Amino acid sequence: MTEQVNIVTGAAPEDAEAATATAVARHVAERRRERRLSLDALARLSGVSKGMLVQIENARSNPSIATLCRVAAALGVSVAQLVDLSGGEVVRLVGPGEAARLWAGPEGGAAVLLVGSDGPDMLELWRWELKPRERHVSDPHPAGTRELLHVTAGTLLLEVEGRPHEVPAGTSALLHSDRPHSYACKGARPVRFTMAVMEPAGRRF
Repeated sequence: MTEQVNIVTGAAPEDAEAATATAVARHVAERRRERRLSLDALARLSGVSKGMLVQIENARSNPSIATLCRVAAALGVSVAQLVDLSGGEVVRLVGPGEAARLWAGPEGGAAVLLVGSDGPDMLELWRWELKPRERHVSDPHPAGTRELLHVTAGTLLLEVEGRPHEVPAGTSALLHSDRPHSYACKGARPVRFTMAVMEPAGRRF
């Protein structure tokens, strides 16, 4: 299953991908220089290969969600900051054209980052849709990370450390996501859910 970073806009998919890759490249390079980290040092901190980091900074790669999370954590920022969704205003509105689709499923499902906070504490709001037969596997997030889920349609099959949990429409769940977990669509209808992610500062590395 290929994970792609994609800003949801009215532009052609290739234009949206190019815009995202350029934004991520700029922010990663800027943050790395601010922290006075070499590519080798960032690779050691993030667990992402130097070759992949070079591709990211040269806008030649659309990294997976897992890779973006690792790089963001190593730089002490949120994923939203890397895709330029956050800002320092007291109130900031994020329109539909600014939301970032960070995963596209093989059957047409998607994970869209609606809005996210600045670091060092990370708070994000996501909208997910998984089609029948789709499943997204996530690496453990940094220690202390929590997710709040609310299913609005269909049934979500949530698996944590190999243990399955069925979450039907109208049901909410609290997930300790600092351990292996996955999301899947159960049944013949798509599942849709809203997810808030909280990752405290100081626990990423």
